[in-house]
Amino acid sequence: MTNLKIAYQRLHNQLITRQKFEKADDVVKWLCAVQAQDYAAAKWALGLRMQNSTDTFVEQVFNDGSILRTHILRPTWHFVLPADIRWMLALTAPRVIAACTYYYRILGLDDTVFEQCNGAMAKALQGGKHLTRAELASVLQQAGIATDNLQRIGQIIMRAELDGIICSGARRGKQFTYALLDERAPQARTLDREESLAELAGRYFTSHGPATLQDFVWWSGLTVADARIGLAMVTSQLKHEVIDGQTYWRSASMPSAKDLSQTIYLLPNFDEYTVGYTDRSAIFDMSDAEKFDTPGNVLNPTIVLNGLVVGTWKRTIKKDSMLLTPSLFTTLNKDGVGALIESASRYSAFLNIPVNIDLNLP
Repeated sequence: MTNLKIAYQRLHNQLITRQKFEKADDVVKWLCAVQAQDYAAAKWALGLRMQNSTDTFVEQVFNDGSILRTHILRPTWHFVLPADIRWMLALTAPRVIAACTYYYRILGLDDTVFEQCNGAMAKALQGGKHLTRAELASVLQQAGIATDNLQRIGQIIMRAELDGIICSGARRGKQFTYALLDERAPQARTLDREESLAELAGRYFTSHGPATLQDFVWWSGLTVADARIGLAMVTSQLKHEVIDGQTYWRSASMPSAKDLSQTIYLLPNFDEYTVGYTDRSAIFDMSDAEKFDTPGNVLNPTIVLNGLVVGTWKRTIKKDSMLLTPSLFTTLNKDGVGALIESASRYSAFLNIPVNIDLNLP
C-alpha cells in the first residue's frame, strides 16, 4: 500500500467518497466521535458525508438530541451519540480531568467546589430545562460560586460535562444551551473498561483506517498501554500492512477504495480526515509539508484533490450569498477547476445559499 492508497482508503472509510447514510446520527455512529468545537464546520463535516443533506437538517437533528455535543476523548468538543456518551466519558474523561488539574489549581477549583457547582446546575436544569452558559453562571452566582472569570466558568461547565452531569441542549437561536445528561440520554449504554477499549478501537480503525496505533492514541486521548489493549482485542476484525516500518490497521471487510483522480472535496476545519491522525504524511505532498502540516494550516478548511491536501479555503458570508476563496499550493488544470466548482456547488446546496468562487487561482 502506498501513501496515495492510504489517502484513498481513508477518504472511503470516512464516508467522504461514499455517502452511504441519509441520517446525521448514522454518520456520527460510524465515526464514533466527530471533533466539533467549530459548530458550523462540524455540521458540514457530517453533511459532506451524507446523501442530500442540508445545514437546516443537521441543525434539527442536533436540537432534537439525536446527536450530542460535549467534551470527550481529548479536551475539546465532539459530536457523539446519546447511546455512546456514558461509556465514552467513563473511559476518556479521567485523562481529560487530569490534564486540566493545573488550571483547576490556579482558578481555585477543587472537588468540593465542583460538587457544589454540579449540584446547583443539576437542580436548575431538572425537568427538561435548557439553559445558556450565562444563565448557568447566574445559577452558580446565586449559589455563592464566583463566575466572573471566563476561564473559571468555562472549566466549571466543562467539568460538569466530564462528570456526566450536563451535555448540549437545543440551540436557542444562535445561542448554545446545556441540559441534564440523564434527561438527554436516558438510554445511554454502559460498558466495562475492556469492552469500552475494544469498542473504541474497533470503530476507530474501521472508520478511520488505515491508521497506526499512535494515530489511535492521539485521536482517543488514551494511554499507549490502553490503546494497545483495545487494538489487541479487535485484531481479528482488522487487517494490517507494514509500510516504511509503520503498521497500518483497517477493517478486514472494507472494499478497496476507487481512484480519485481529479476529484476535489472541500473539507471543513477540524475535519476528521486531517485531525484524526498524528501522522498526516499520507495526505499531502512532501513538497507542501511546510505549507500544510503546521499548527495553523492543519486546523483550517482544506481542499483535497486526488486524496491529497492541495490548499485551504475560507468563506465570507454576505447578506444573500457566500464568497469562497481558495488558497492553493498547486495549479489546477481545467478538470480540477471544474471539480472545485462542483464541490462548491454541493456546499452551496448544503447551506441553501448561492456560493461564488474567487477563481483568481495561481
